[in-house]
Amino acid sequence: MPSYFKKHKMRYPLYGIMVVSAVLLVFIGIQSTWIALIGTLLLLALFYAALHVEKEAAKATEEYITTLSYRVKKVGEEALMDMPIGIMLINDDYQIEWTNPFMASCFNENTLAGRSLYDVGEQIIPLIKQDIDTEIVTINERKYNVILKLEEKLLYFFDVTDQIETVRRYEAERNVIAFIFLDNYDDATQGMDDQARSGLNSTVTSLLNEWALEHGIFLKRTSSDRFVTLLNEKILRELEMEKFSILDTVRETTAKQNVPLTLSIGVGIGELTLPELGVLAQSSLDLALGRGGDQVALKLPNGKLKFYGGKTNPMEKRTRVRARVISHALKELIVESDQVIVMGHKYPDMDAIGASIGIRKAAEMNHREGYIVVNFSEIDTGVQRLIEEMKAYPDLYSRLITPEEALELATENTLLVVVDTHKPSLVIEEKLLNKTDRVVVIDHHRRSEDFIKKPLLVYMEPYASSTAELVTELLEYQPKNGKINSLEATALLSGIIVDTKSFTLRTGSRTFDAASYLRSQGADTVLVQKFLKEDVDTYIKRSKLIETVEFYRDGIAIASGKEDEIYDPVLIAQAADTLLTMDNVSASFVISKRAEDIVGISARSLGEINVQILMEALGGGGHLSNAAVQLPGEKIVEVELVLKQAIDDYLEGSQES
Repeated sequence: MPSYFKKHKMRYPLYGIMVVSAVLLVFIGIQSTWIALIGTLLLLALFYAALHVEKEAAKATEEYITTLSYRVKKVGEEALMDMPIGIMLINDDYQIEWTNPFMASCFNENTLAGRSLYDVGEQIIPLIKQDIDTEIVTINERKYNVILKLEEKLLYFFDVTDQIETVRRYEAERNVIAFIFLDNYDDATQGMDDQARSGLNSTVTSLLNEWALEHGIFLKRTSSDRFVTLLNEKILRELEMEKFSILDTVRETTAKQNVPLTLSIGVGIGELTLPELGVLAQSSLDLALGRGGDQVALKLPNGKLKFYGGKTNPMEKRTRVRARVISHALKELIVESDQVIVMGHKYPDMDAIGASIGIRKAAEMNHREGYIVVNFSEIDTGVQRLIEEMKAYPDLYSRLITPEEALELATENTLLVVVDTHKPSLVIEEKLLNKTDRVVVIDHHRRSEDFIKKPLLVYMEPYASSTAELVTELLEYQPKNGKINSLEATALLSGIIVDTKSFTLRTGSRTFDAASYLRSQGADTVLVQKFLKEDVDTYIKRSKLIETVEFYRDGIAIASGKEDEIYDPVLIAQAADTLLTMDNVSASFVISKRAEDIVGISARSLGEINVQILMEALGGGGHLSNAAVQLPGEKIVEVELVLKQAIDDYLEGSQES
């Protein structure tokens, strides 16, 4: 409360006392005139004093208000004219009507009045048109937070350059942990004498030390095939700009010594504690290894993933020991379950169906009921022929169930085996994943961000030709009390033949071993050819699709279907395969409508170009030489432009997932 209010706050009670005193004088005057006269004089004196106090109070109040008004006006003028806050008034035509001096200085002008905003601040106009309340803009290399009051045509400019720079420096200096793993060190050094192994270690260590010293990275070798590094986000951005060239350096240098080693790097980044960054880096490394190695995986703070490298064909690294261990673990899980349900991906191909039949056989070998989930409305001609052939085997055919029947059969103790995919969004019936916690994943595709949650067992080998090949190896270590029949062996062999394009792509020594085992179990190669036959109409339709081919960049062929025609997924895949057999084609892409509002791309390569990375950039996935994506709500012409942009980005070396 102001001092004059405190000084004169008793004047109102004084008036009350005077009124009471006047009443008392009336009563006293009846008894004594002299006493009443004296009291009246005193009352008049008191009244005069009250008037004087009131006058002084009014005067003090007027003086205070005048002083306060002046001070407020002074502060307003100083804030308006002198404080480092830009103020601008504009009209409907984006003409500047008035600015304060600070605003003019932001544009290095004496005055901006009468100028058009198009001339001095064109970047602000879109904000006004889009009715954006606040945005950061750059003016003469300074950052300003612009606050718009559109009703008053008023703009405020706050200089936040120093604040943004502080944030940038903070982010640049945040800790980053990365783990480096020599993918094939054990295999490469097996059989080497001590001198040769020491020389290889020295070469790799020198390359990594030089790289770390050049970029200011702390590097420490923790084992023969593992390093740990500490850096910051500024250094990480430098490494990203050069596309982690250390991958190529190590691969090319060691290849000259006939011992091609590759690196996998997992990076942990974000506003986390050091232990949390370590966990994130290890998770990223596991992902890089699961995708075949020779690449860098970064888990970003927003949960997304970024990959570098991964362009080389992964070398076969799985061993029979691992296959035996996985097979034994699968056997234990089957025995502990009440039944086994096997499920592949939507629109299953011969690999998914063949692998499913093989896992159902493994359940039978362990005296458990096994069922295969099939959506009979989503199968191609080859799978349909296989199912027709299965009718001659009632025990096998009766195990085919619909997704609805699978949901009714599944219990908490049911073992669900997912084959030929690891993405929840691609399985035939995603609801089955929530019916049981006992899930096994068997796949040969490179691991992506979208992965089935908390599986009990994962057998992912991107080095394998097909899931059917992996399942065949597992069957070799299952109990021998149930022999694989001819049709089951033929189905598994069909899966291998389809995914390898008759043993021409992604074929390793283990692929032939698996095929040899299946042949010894009665696999019929003639029946395989019967499954894979096509009709004349399909052949003609595919040929017309191939006629649309155009070449984009060196060795990249792109074919596109008609905008108003829906194509069968198998026909699209066959068209991509056919293009790949053409001269001077190292990668092929076929774009077509898969449904009324879905456009799909089927991608193939000979291994020089990693089509999996390209398809992941568009939201799909697959294998290094065999991948696909489906894009809803797009037109073929638009998808082709997006694909070409992804190809350009890939050839520059980086892809974000």
